[in-house]
Amino acid sequence: MFSRVARPALSIGRSLSTSSQSHARVAVLGASGGIGQPLSLLLKNSPLVSQLSLYDIAHTPGVAADLSHIETRANVTGHLGPEQLGEALKGCEVVVIPAGVPRKPGMTRDDLFNTNATIVANLAEACAKHCPEAMICVIANPVNSTIPITSEVFKKHGVYNPNRIFGVTTLDIVRANTFVAELKGLDPARVNVPVVGGHAGKTIIPLISQCTPKVDFPEDKLSALTVRIQDAGTEVVQAKAGAGSATLSMAYAGARFVFSLLDAMNGKEGVVECAFVRSEETESPYFSTPLLLGKKGIEKNLGLGKLSPFEEKLVAEAMGELKGSIKKGEEFAKSRK
Repeated sequence: MFSRVARPALSIGRSLSTSSQSHARVAVLGASGGIGQPLSLLLKNSPLVSQLSLYDIAHTPGVAADLSHIETRANVTGHLGPEQLGEALKGCEVVVIPAGVPRKPGMTRDDLFNTNATIVANLAEACAKHCPEAMICVIANPVNSTIPITSEVFKKHGVYNPNRIFGVTTLDIVRANTFVAELKGLDPARVNVPVVGGHAGKTIIPLISQCTPKVDFPEDKLSALTVRIQDAGTEVVQAKAGAGSATLSMAYAGARFVFSLLDAMNGKEGVVECAFVRSEETESPYFSTPLLLGKKGIEKNLGLGKLSPFEEKLVAEAMGELKGSIKKGEEFAKSRK
C-alpha cells in the first residue's frame, strides 16, 4: 500500500535524471508567454517528451527554433495563429494551457475572467475537436472557473472525461513546501504539504496537519503561514511591480505536474499530485485533493483525509467563493454559441 502523501519523483531534477523514456507528444498552448517559454524549456529538457508542439498567436516560430537547438531528444514544432492550432494538437497525449493575460498589481484572479475565459474556451474547443482523449492541464487563471469552462466545452462536443481534465494547482503545493521548509530549517525537496480546495485566495487550503515530515506551529504562526501561502501569488505580482506575475515558479510547477502525469501514463505506480478536478469529495462540484494518477488520468481521488479543526473551518469558509467561481465558469460556457 502506498502512502497517500508519498512524494513521487516530485523534483524536476530527479525527473530529468531518470533513465525512463516515453514517446509522449505534448502541446503547450500559449508557448510564447511568460509561463509558456520557461515551461517549454523544462519540457524540452525531459526524456519523457519525444514531441513538443508549441502554439501561440505570436512569436512561436522563434521560440520553437531557439528550443530546437537544445541537445535533447524532443522534436520541437512551432505553430502560429488559429489556423495552425489543429495541426499543433494533432496526436497530442498531453496539452498544457498557460495561455492568457497575467495578473497586474491590484488585479484579482477573478479580474482576469473575461479575457481568459474566452481564450480557454476557444482552446478547449480545439482540443475537443483535434485531441479529445488527451490529458488537459489548465494553468490559465482563474482556474476555479477555467476548469468548469473546459469541462462544459468537452461536454458540448460529447467527449467529456472528468479523469483527464486537470486544473494545475501545483504551485500552491510547491510554495507550501518551500515556506514550511524555510520556517523549520528542512530541505524543501523532502517536504510535502497537500493543498486542497481551489486556486485563488481563501480557496487555497494548505493541510499543514498532513505535512510530511510532521511539523507543528503555534496557532498564530500557522495562521500567518496559511495566509502567506494563499497570498503568495500577490506577493510576486507586487514584487515585480507591474512587470508580470509568477511565471518562473509557475513554469516549474506546471512541468512538475506534467512529469508526474507522464510517469503515471507510462505505468509508474503510486504517483500522487493535487489538482483541481471534478469531484464528489465535498459539496463543491470541483475541488482539489490528492489524486492517484494512472495510465488513463485520475485512477483514484484520495480525498481530504483527516483535517484539523482549523482546516475544517478553512474548507467551510472557502465553499461560497469556490461554488460562485465554478458557477460563473459553467454559465459562461453554456452561454457561448
